[in-house]
Amino acid sequence: MKRVDLPLSKLSLAQKLDLMETLWMDLTQNEKQFESPAWHEVILKDREKAFKASRIIVSDWGKAKERIRKKVL
Repeated sequence: MKRVDLPLSKLSLAQKLDLMETLWMDLTQNEKQFESPAWHEVILKDREKAFKASRIIVSDWGKAKERIRKKVL
């Protein structure tokens, strides 16, 4: 595989986040070809237990992304 070099130091934070989101959208198009590592299941089970015990709360993903964007842009 040929490595792709991007001028990351020249990109703005907004451009980097956009690039990251674009890469993520592309990767998730073929998610069945990827296998999650075993430790992912451990973390997910821990978070599910914490959620059921009301130790954590969840946010709507769209609202969470908007909050993050406001903080970093």
